[in-house]
Amino acid sequence: MDWQELTDLTRGKPFVVERVRLADSGIAVEGEFETPQLAQLSGEDQVFVAAFVRSHGSIKEMERIFGVSYPTVKARLNRVAQSLDFVETDPAPTGADVLDRLKRDEISVEEALAELEKPR
Repeated sequence: MDWQELTDLTRGKPFVVERVRLADSGIAVEGEFETPQLAQLSGEDQVFVAAFVRSHGSIKEMERIFGVSYPTVKARLNRVAQSLDFVETDPAPTGADVLDRLKRDEISVEEALAELEKPR
């Protein structure tokens, strides 16, 4: 069974993978594994995201591929984006990073303390 068949079988309902077997080794791992966010999208949305990546993010190319207008592509991208959690692109500095910057006189003691007190 491929991933698309599994997505169709579950009809968009959340599911948990409980057993994973490594191909060709006979090793199986059991537990509760959350599926990746992209795998949780509908089959149609997975195809849409794959096409977007393959077209290097070109909305004009997406218009051509799917035969739809710019607003339609943007609306669908926005809908898919709302269903995905995004990783933090500006992570908080580590304590070591803050101390290194302090040693190089890039920040003051007060600024270092403020950064170290920020919740992570």
